[in-house]
Amino acid sequence: MLVLGIESSCDETAAAVVVDGEQILSSVVASQVLTHEKYGGVVPELASREHLKKITPIVNEALARAGVDLKAVDALAVTEGPGLIGSLLVGLVYGKALALSLGKPCVGVNHLEGHIHAVLLENKRARRAGQGVEPADLPAVTLVVSGGHTSLFLVTTQSVDGNPAFSYMPLGQTRDDAAGEAFDKVAKLLALGYPGGPIIDQLACFGNPEAFGFGRIKMKGNPYDFSFSGLKTAVLYRVRGTELAMEAEARRAWRKTAGRVTSEEIRSHCSQATLDLVASFQHAVITDLIERTLAAAESRHVQTIFVSGGVACNSLLRARFAEAATSRAVQVFFPSPELSTDNAAMIAAAGYYRLVAGHRADAPLTAHASFPLGT
Repeated sequence: MLVLGIESSCDETAAAVVVDGEQILSSVVASQVLTHEKYGGVVPELASREHLKKITPIVNEALARAGVDLKAVDALAVTEGPGLIGSLLVGLVYGKALALSLGKPCVGVNHLEGHIHAVLLENKRARRAGQGVEPADLPAVTLVVSGGHTSLFLVTTQSVDGNPAFSYMPLGQTRDDAAGEAFDKVAKLLALGYPGGPIIDQLACFGNPEAFGFGRIKMKGNPYDFSFSGLKTAVLYRVRGTELAMEAEARRAWRKTAGRVTSEEIRSHCSQATLDLVASFQHAVITDLIERTLAAAESRHVQTIFVSGGVACNSLLRARFAEAATSRAVQVFFPSPELSTDNAAMIAAAGYYRLVAGHRADAPLTAHASFPLGT
């Protein structure tokens, strides 16, 4: 089954062609980083307009790279939510219109479910390439961590009429800022640039992660919930009224005239104290993500962990989880960086399994800014 996937939940316009939920023929992503960079975050109205400009050429490019005609596509999968409502509507309406004009089935996909299937898709791709990786067996505790989401799920599967049917049980979620959002806001506070996650990751290796003792993030109630707002505020208090604040303002003024700069150039305009601060902040975030994920896996007696979403590209997160895999005797699976961030291949893969299970979208299918996964 050839599935054309379309993803437009936030600030990436993406299309992909995937065969049987496991073979990527093409995956095209148009980023809007340059559009939103000067604002230090995504501006919803601008994101919607960019999607409108790019959706047709991106879909055409995905089909061209896959070497297939639009009429050869068997079905379409579109992101239904969660996300920015205006952005979601662009991709969803476009996909529904294509399906209607072609007389092909269409299915809506939860964006978080897509990120989970990115791990399975990557695992199948690596095994097909003979890379000697172990199969990503279920059940698994999955951490989906990005700029808009920080959630934990228990993912299980069972066979229904010979086809796998996936179930998702929420275990925990962020009560305020997502981890990626906290990275962006701290980077904006320190005038480091946007998106904040990659920049902080690159700078943190030059700092001392124990220089600023932020301590353990404490939660009442569900021990698998996350909260990063307090940590972000703690960074603010460490900066406000200090030389770090004056340094950040000087860096902000420099960046306004410097144009595009490299991480090395940014580092040259950072004091050791700033590098120590970002290293300590990143250490606190990554430690919390790993500890809660491992605790959730242990509570469910699960030996498999999936990690996906844009923050899954973070080098410290990957290294620390690799250490945990050895010391805790668990298996930890990540997608490749291109499948960790928002993409349409994961939507097509997740959509395939919904399609073979008999799911179809009807005319009332619409976008949902808030769209819980599982029960």
